[in-house]
Amino acid sequence: MAEPRSITSKDNPLLVRVRKLVADPGGYRKFGEVWLEGDHLCAAFAQRGGRALQALVSSEGWQQPRLRELAGHAAAVAIVPAELMAGLSTLESPGAIGFVVATPTAAAITPDAPSVLLDRLQDAGNVGTILRSAAAFGFTQVVALKGTAALWSPKVLRAGMGAHFGLRLVEGVDAGALEALRLPLLATSSHAEAALHEVDLPWPCAWVMGHEGQGIAPDLRRRCAMSLRIPQPGGEESLNVAAAAAVCLYESARQRAV
Repeated sequence: MAEPRSITSKDNPLLVRVRKLVADPGGYRKFGEVWLEGDHLCAAFAQRGGRALQALVSSEGWQQPRLRELAGHAAAVAIVPAELMAGLSTLESPGAIGFVVATPTAAAITPDAPSVLLDRLQDAGNVGTILRSAAAFGFTQVVALKGTAALWSPKVLRAGMGAHFGLRLVEGVDAGALEALRLPLLATSSHAEAALHEVDLPWPCAWVMGHEGQGIAPDLRRRCAMSLRIPQPGGEESLNVAAAAAVCLYESARQRAV
């Protein structure tokens, strides 16, 4: 492990840089770095073989052998007083460790990878939750169209709970880039005649999840091979997009298992 250094000033250039990453959801594009806060995200990154550029550990956290060992997955380590560590967080209970990692290289679309397409989803929590469901149910690629919340922003990372590191993530593309996919596109609609569980779902496939208020763009919906209804016997008009995604991805996984 690199010899740790102590930081005691809030004006230290490293802390200033991390605060900018925390404050700007798209900051990772400008600075070429991503901030991972908390031991869960840092451990998920390390378990996938990642090596951080920098680890920051609170003075109290440094007393924990587990966090010292985790910090060893970084090229450099800094020990920071708890009050300065709290300044790098938007959480009520700030993490005791964080990693600065290089922004992942922009991926190209893999034509045949089971995929989830995000069409202008605005809510970072929804986006991160969908990434988590994708990883859980065997979908290996997530493609975010322009207008979707930044995939590597702190809020999306927190909601993703480490799913980012097991997925191929493509973001900022326009609808024309989807021509690269060699998969049937599937969508949901409350007006569809066929229910999700009544049809044989193709595999691999690409599920399309649309804007929270506007839904899927009309031109993108026209490309879909199927539009299916999620039964809602409770009588609600619609589901939250992240909940709908989990239902659809689970049904694809269930049919594969059968």
